[in-house]
Parts: sequence; structure tokens; C-alpha cells
Amino acid sequence: MCILNVKHMGTNKKVLITGASGFIGHALVKELINQGYDTWAGVRSTSKVDDLEKMGAKIIVLSCDKESCLADEIGKFHEANGKWDYIVHAAGVTKCVNPSDFTKVNYDNTRRLIEAILAADMKPEKFIYLSSLSIFGAIHEDNDKNISVDDVPQPSTEYGRSKLKAEQYIQGLEAFPYVILRPTGVYGPREKDYFMMAKSIKQHIDFAVGFTPQYLTFIYVQDVVQAVRLSIEKEIVCREYFISDGNVYSSRTFSDLIQTELGVKSVLHVKCPLFILKSVSLCAEFLSTLTGRASTLNGDKYKIMKQRNWRCDISPIENELGYSPEYDLKKGVKLTIDWYKTHKWL
Repeated sequence: MCILNVKHMGTNKKVLITGASGFIGHALVKELINQGYDTWAGVRSTSKVDDLEKMGAKIIVLSCDKESCLADEIGKFHEANGKWDYIVHAAGVTKCVNPSDFTKVNYDNTRRLIEAILAADMKPEKFIYLSSLSIFGAIHEDNDKNISVDDVPQPSTEYGRSKLKAEQYIQGLEAFPYVILRPTGVYGPREKDYFMMAKSIKQHIDFAVGFTPQYLTFIYVQDVVQAVRLSIEKEIVCREYFISDGNVYSSRTFSDLIQTELGVKSVLHVKCPLFILKSVSLCAEFLSTLTGRASTLNGDKYKIMKQRNWRCDISPIENELGYSPEYDLKKGVKLTIDWYKTHKWL
């Protein structure tokens, strides 16, 4: 069944944000509304939209997994409102019950969305795709070199492969005005995976993986928002950029900062050997297939957690779009933990 849920446009530039009810999408909706954009929140029929509507977003249900429904939804919008000036595609999955679902959601749904937009003669001024640093895998695992845009992607996970496939599809479109952003580990208010670390540390336990030094990079969600906003505002298209806060951290830095912000005096730091983590991850993945519920820990996540080098070069986006990270890990973690406390997550 097709669900058509659209409202009439305002007078400003129109922007569509897919995945608007998710962690990053929610932050994007809030910022772009504040910036005066006529902001449309693209959601699934089962998504909770109360917060989005309270912020002033206009809701459109997009059935990206159902080609005929999606065509009807896009066509209905076009008839009533014209086209979106900008599209930010933030919808996607980071964990699945079945590994093949990464491709179905991150690639197939992206392709169907773009095909429906082009078929309706609604090519936007710019299409911004949120990809991931994971498309490069462990290409510089044995040295301290930054991953750069000149490196050839070598994804080692189904998630990374699905994101790369979507990138390659977008890059192969003729005269299609895209910008691809590849964030490293994104954290901030409403994020749930790093939240699990905070819960563990509150219980005085911190789990780390492997004994070889790990070089990590992070980006606070508001810096992702800044990168998207600049991608909209600047006249550069057909470019790919890494985004992080510009720093490199040791594996303990994040947990130590969380411990400080929580005021936890003592924490037992447990280092899990990689072979044990792999066994636990595969067991969790097997249980996930039995229960039908995606697990945070799985074979894909194991490959990401075991990777030792997550350095990346953000100078291109700094030089070309004027991106300047505003939140280092210390500042971002403080804001994140404060939000968790205020909203009774912790």
C-alpha cells in the first residue's frame, strides 16, 4: 500500500532530508529549519514524527523499498509542490539481521530514490549523499598514513561495500550534481551505539579491543551538519570529502572522557583479544538471525572494531568548502553526556 503524506511548500528553498527521524537526520532537520530552508523530512511509514513536526518540518513518507509506491509519492509531491532544490540522503542502515540487507537498503534504496526523482524531472540543484569512511577498509593498517581521496577504496565489510556501491552509482550518473560526504565515527545526542559505552562505563566497566595501538577519528554530529550546510551553500559539485574533527585519538581517549563527564571514580578496563571478539560477534550474529532483531555486535562490526587505523585527510573540504570543525572530542563528549543526563538516558 502506498502512503502519500505531503503538505504544500513554503516560499524558501526546499530541501529534502531522508532518514529524518534518525540520529543524523534529526540534527539536519533542526539546523536547516533554523537556517530558513523549507525543510521536508523524508521518513518511513512507521517512523515517529512528533519531534520533527514540532520543529516545523513538513513530513513526506517515502517508500524507497517499493518502487511503484515511491514513484507515486514523488509524483504526488511534484504535482503539488514542484521539486526540491536540495536533497540530503541520510537514510541508511549500519546494522542488519541479514548481511545482504546492507545492499538492499544502502544501495538499492538510494538508486530507486534517484531514479524516481529523475523520472519525475526533479533533478535537484545538489544531491548530498552521506557515505562512510568504511568504504576504504584497512588500506593503511600497517602504517600511520592518512586515508586520502586518492586512495582506492577497499571495503572489508558488507556495510562498506554497500556504501561504495551507492557512491559508484551516483558518480556514474551523467550531469548529476552530487557531493559525497564520508564521515568517520559520528557521535552526539540521540546516538545509541556510543551510548552503550557510556552505560558500561557508568557500571565501572570499559571494554577495549585488541592489544595493538589503535588510531581513531571522530566527528560530533553538529560538525556533520556543518559539512552538509556548506555542501548546500557552496557551488562545488561532483566531489567527495572525508569529514572528522581533524584530530587523531588513542583507543582510551573516548572512554576516559566519558568517565570524567560521568564522574565515575574507578573503571575496570578490559582488553578483549580479537579472537574472542570474533567468536562473540559471530554468536551474536547467529542469535540475531534466530530472533530477527539486528544486533549491534556482529561479523561486520567485528571487522570495524578490529581496524587499527582510522586516520583520514580532511584538508580538501577545509580548503574547498571552508569547513572548520567546531567540536573536538572533549567538547563533544561533554555535550553528549549532558544530553544523555538531561533526557534521562543515563
